[in-house]
Amino acid sequence: MAREIVVDTETTGLDPRQGHRLIEIACVELEDFVPTGRTFHRYVDPERDIDFDAERVHGLSRAFLSGKPKFADPEVAPAFLEFVGGAVLIAHNAAFDRGFVNAELAHAGHPELDELRWIDTMALAQQRFPGMHNSLDALCRRFKISLAEREKHGALVDARLLAHVYLELKGGRERVLDLTEAWRPAQAGGAGGRVYGPRPRPLAPRLTQAEIALHDAFVQDVLKEGALWLELLQEAAAIPAPAAQ
Repeated sequence: MAREIVVDTETTGLDPRQGHRLIEIACVELEDFVPTGRTFHRYVDPERDIDFDAERVHGLSRAFLSGKPKFADPEVAPAFLEFVGGAVLIAHNAAFDRGFVNAELAHAGHPELDELRWIDTMALAQQRFPGMHNSLDALCRRFKISLAEREKHGALVDARLLAHVYLELKGGRERVLDLTEAWRPAQAGGAGGRVYGPRPRPLAPRLTQAEIALHDAFVQDVLKEGALWLELLQEAAAIPAPAAQ
């Protein structure tokens, strides 16, 4: 299963080489291009002032960030590195985010993240839509992705939006409908064609054990023997398991 991490940052300014610092970092985990629901999000005290133009974009003030953890603190840099692991990193205008992330990692005494690990969705968009405006906002509108959450630039909101944009750039929402397409050769008296089987990588359950127990109690105590759910379970149990390949 392909694991990728969408990364977005907010900063005090445009260039870490001029002393600007990272003030917010967010990650969204993807598996096979689909968000898993796991995220990483931290605000960071930059220990310096924020440029007026930057604050106007993201709305994060020095007063709000004062007292937040420093990037080198255990809940930021080590936790971030643990979250991303060895996954490929996705960012829009990746050189910007990579520059700030690596500057902060170096400042905190950690190895930098290799450039080869990063995929730049700006470059993907420019290949697909040459000569067009390819900002995150523009791509969301082009792909009809809602911007209702986005009053200002925020790392977590932007990372979630970029996850949807990345899926579209890699082929669209139909990619998530993994029906295990296979080719069936033509047989005597019939035509060949495409057939579909069960997912090779079942989606992880999102229900908790407590929710499952409540559902089972509802079926047994309220719906009882007439529950359609029980009939479906009986039918599913009667279906033989697929042979090992």
